[in-house]
Amino acid sequence: MINKIQEPFERGAGTLLPVASLPSNYGIGTFGKAAYDFVDFLHKSGQKYWQVLPIGPTGYGDSPYQSFSAFAGNPYFIDFDFLIEENLLDIRDIEKINWGDNPNLIDYGKIYENRYSVLRVAFKNFNTSDESFIEFCDANSFWLDDYSDYMAIKDLFKGVEWLKWPEDIRNRDKDALENYRIKLSDDIMFWKFLQFKFIVQLNQLKKYAHNKNITIIGDIPIYVALDSSDVWANLKEFQMDESKKPTMVAGVPPDMFSSTGQLWGNPLYDWDYMKADNFSWWRKRMKYSALLYDIIRIDHFIGIVHYYSIKYGEETAMNGFWKDGPGHDLINSINEEIGSSKIIAEDLGVVTQKVKQLLKDSGYPGMRLLQFGFDSDARNENLAKHCPSNSVVYGGTHDNETLRGYFQNLDSKSRAKARKMLDIKQNRFFVWKVIESGFKSKANTVIFQIQDYLELDNSARMNVPSTIGGNWCWRLLPNQISDDLIHKIENLIKITKR
Repeated sequence: MINKIQEPFERGAGTLLPVASLPSNYGIGTFGKAAYDFVDFLHKSGQKYWQVLPIGPTGYGDSPYQSFSAFAGNPYFIDFDFLIEENLLDIRDIEKINWGDNPNLIDYGKIYENRYSVLRVAFKNFNTSDESFIEFCDANSFWLDDYSDYMAIKDLFKGVEWLKWPEDIRNRDKDALENYRIKLSDDIMFWKFLQFKFIVQLNQLKKYAHNKNITIIGDIPIYVALDSSDVWANLKEFQMDESKKPTMVAGVPPDMFSSTGQLWGNPLYDWDYMKADNFSWWRKRMKYSALLYDIIRIDHFIGIVHYYSIKYGEETAMNGFWKDGPGHDLINSINEEIGSSKIIAEDLGVVTQKVKQLLKDSGYPGMRLLQFGFDSDARNENLAKHCPSNSVVYGGTHDNETLRGYFQNLDSKSRAKARKMLDIKQNRFFVWKVIESGFKSKANTVIFQIQDYLELDNSARMNVPSTIGGNWCWRLLPNQISDDLIHKIENLIKITKR
């Protein structure tokens, strides 16, 4: 039984744009001026939501869904201009650095090589006896201490995963931990400083957004990365063997994205242990996420009902099997921790009757992807006319083609069928006809990627699942959002009463 049913969202529209994809002078999007300008765009066009995806530190493959921590923020998003205003940096510390040759793409190699050296300069100029910094460290010690230890030790060992660290610190031997904390005290403090500045700048941006009546939607991956402080410091929460290796890992079976399935490799939770512990780790995670975001989208929500389990060491996801998840018990724990924040359930995939029932019981809105509405007949539940009011409609997500790219890649027969379903005669009307259909739907919430509002092709695609390299790189260019686009969205919002 669910102890609290979430109220439906008010009718509104929004834009999906990761923070990293904002323009900036420093190679990657930040919480700086461009973020405030983007809030202004949302406000001027009458939108209510900005979906930012996960904002944690990125790890393997530069994916925000594979992070070194379920709690920490991405230091890349700390804006240098604000640090200059605080006299923590001088423009000369930055101006000679090459952040990349293409303002339309993130060069993660250059970012990794150069950004931390600049942030260390800022740290040297920072007073660690600052009262607000001390208060932040104390209030967040339940995750910050482990994370800062982890990152400092990881740096010491040239970035290798914790499973390859020396045995004493890999096993968190008490004496070894104390020795490393003494040896790396300055580095540990540096990582705490980064999280402090991340939160200060995020909170300033959120305050500005709220003053403009903009709500922030953030994603949390249901699973955490194996190479993370979460797993290193909380082994009992996961399905691990005595040698500290996972026994079973996460993924999904073969689907439209991959004929061999998706082998994510995240260690699976030990749900029996978590339930016996009253889901304390999840409670902390959700309570903290509710401080970061106004609305939390739980990625791969179906894993709460049933999850796909793959033996560690398998090369594909083909030989996995389904197991029951914690269901209502976890939802009740989440609801008790998130306060006024709300949940969106990413229910894409194998949506069984149990998943549908949990959504109904919780009141969480599920998702509909309009891009998926054209691959069958008029009964397809992803068509705008079938989207229920308590749902969030997207053209496509960060894992999909852009709308323009999708229609360009359709075969001629399917394209003709889609034109007929949308009642258009020319291909150039595809993208905005889909956007209009979403806005006109009964769904309370409609969100499109900025790439789709701009009618960009697949060169602007964010991510191709099950591939490494070239993902998460696309960036918005300065002044790419025109007044004409603002007025176009504003008019559509007025017509559809969003």
